[in-house]
Amino acid sequence: MNLPLHFGWLGVLEAAAIALVVGILCYLLFHWIGARNRWAHGPAIGWSCLAALVIATGIDAWHLFYMGVVKLESPVYARIALAKIHDPNYLGTRVFFSAVSALCGVALAWMAAHARRGSA
Repeated sequence: MNLPLHFGWLGVLEAAAIALVVGILCYLLFHWIGARNRWAHGPAIGWSCLAALVIATGIDAWHLFYMGVVKLESPVYARIALAKIHDPNYLGTRVFFSAVSALCGVALAWMAAHARRGSA
């Protein structure tokens, strides 16, 4: 997300809250596009999940992937890679919670839209 978050668990919870909002907004956008183009629920949910994951986990997921794939055999290269990461100690936790929260945001928005339409 590349935002100036706090360190530790507070930063993880901030990233998760932002990801939840991103998931809700992505579903609302793709639901609106799907309603205009007469899509079924599946494509709107699928595209909103994909977009929410890319937006919410973005740079943190890339750093996690990069640290797992690239061989950092030199301490200098390891320091350079770690200097680019906001909070390397909680990187995996932040990516996991952001991904789960983004998907939960999409699910909550779908349930709210489905319940509202069902009661009307």
